[in-house]
Amino acid sequence: MELFELTLHELRELLEQKQASSTEITTSVLNRIDHVDKELKAFITINDAAALAQAAQIDARAEYPGITGVPYALKDIFCTRGLRTTCSSRILENFVPVYDAHVVQKLNKANSVLVGKLNMDEFAMGSATENSAFFPTHNPWDLQRVPGGSSGGSAAAVAACEVPFTLGTDTGGSIRQPASFCGIVGLKPTYGRVSRWGVIAFASSLDQVGAFTRDVEDCALVMNIIAGHDPMDSTSVKVEVPDYTSFLNRDVKGLKIAYPREYFDEGVDSEIKAAVLRALKQYESMGAIVEEISLPHSKYALPAYYLVAPAEASANLARFDGVRYGYRDFQAENVVDMFSNSRAVGFGDEVKRRIMIGTYALSSGYYDAYYLKALKVRRLIYQDFETVFKKFDIIVSPTTPTTAFKLGEVSDPLTLYMNDILTVPVNMAGLPGISIPCGFHAGLPLGMQIIGRAFDEGTIIQAAHAFEQQNDYHTMRPALGVK
Repeated sequence: MELFELTLHELRELLEQKQASSTEITTSVLNRIDHVDKELKAFITINDAAALAQAAQIDARAEYPGITGVPYALKDIFCTRGLRTTCSSRILENFVPVYDAHVVQKLNKANSVLVGKLNMDEFAMGSATENSAFFPTHNPWDLQRVPGGSSGGSAAAVAACEVPFTLGTDTGGSIRQPASFCGIVGLKPTYGRVSRWGVIAFASSLDQVGAFTRDVEDCALVMNIIAGHDPMDSTSVKVEVPDYTSFLNRDVKGLKIAYPREYFDEGVDSEIKAAVLRALKQYESMGAIVEEISLPHSKYALPAYYLVAPAEASANLARFDGVRYGYRDFQAENVVDMFSNSRAVGFGDEVKRRIMIGTYALSSGYYDAYYLKALKVRRLIYQDFETVFKKFDIIVSPTTPTTAFKLGEVSDPLTLYMNDILTVPVNMAGLPGISIPCGFHAGLPLGMQIIGRAFDEGTIIQAAHAFEQQNDYHTMRPALGVK
């Protein structure tokens, strides 16, 4: 087996035992990227020279605590000092930050090796990574299909064994949905658990940083690094961070699991429903208690989300005006034309669409009718979850209503928005959720979502790992040059 095929914890063990060096692992990963990314198109920027130099410095010390020396990659929404950060947008095509995002600082401190920046839907707005201003990313299980979005590059890179782990962001399902489409593990932590400082904002009350890995143990290891309070982020919550690896290898006997009937309706493919129901039967055989429940306001989550998120996006993206940084129209004859032309050329169609929706929802005379009402619905969604978690430990559901669809197959924005129908409620409530592989249909992965109480990522890691130990879905790899 090649080094690039190994998981984070397997690489960590090799490094600790001095059976491989960081340079050897990084070289293997970079060779893998060179071999498959021409077809996959997961990477926007490859940081090869700097990565090899960092690996050499680590090897010179010959000490490998934690995840020292292990390569990783970032969704191109994280600011990285001296390395361009584009958000897959023309307006930031040549933007090079002068500081690192907080989570990047943490990974730097842990001596993990950054090998590059990954493709995404422009400003994280999309469900297929087809909205990138540069190129679409392909699903490694079927290159004619999408990897999901908006963190599609992050998911595809892990699934294709280009890197052992990546970071992404999740505003309405942008970690869990591509994790499901690509057959890997994707964790969206509780809102406020991981710092958003240095992450280019889409919707500030919904965005959350999380991890993509090949198995649950790797996810726990990454969470140990990135979680924690950050005084630079006013939405970061100062609560104790447990050792997430302590939740591994625990049984689920007596664990109370709810599954919401609304998440298994006629809009969800029968194969996906069947796979998740089989998983629930497995949990029962392991001693868990499984019951059907109702989350009645979840059906309003999607329309409410598509008022709240665009409204916040319209405010956040106002900073891209062609004056301070980013693309600027130097041919404009006056300031108004410069503003208008810079944004017209720099933003793609989906970003413009959401800015217009958000600006309309916040405008005089419409704020109460739309935005304020959406916030009230958001509160009802949270209360539904709160009621269920008084009796149950976790909620289990499908992650997506369908498997990965073909590139270019879905052009209607409303149809694309519906792909987030099972993930959006979790963001609206600010809760943690994880997607893990639970089966395959017609050669494509199926994902199961596990939702937990606020700041109780440990329990969903426990449940996810227990299921993983009973199955081998997480060990399967797409036939994209993998031996």
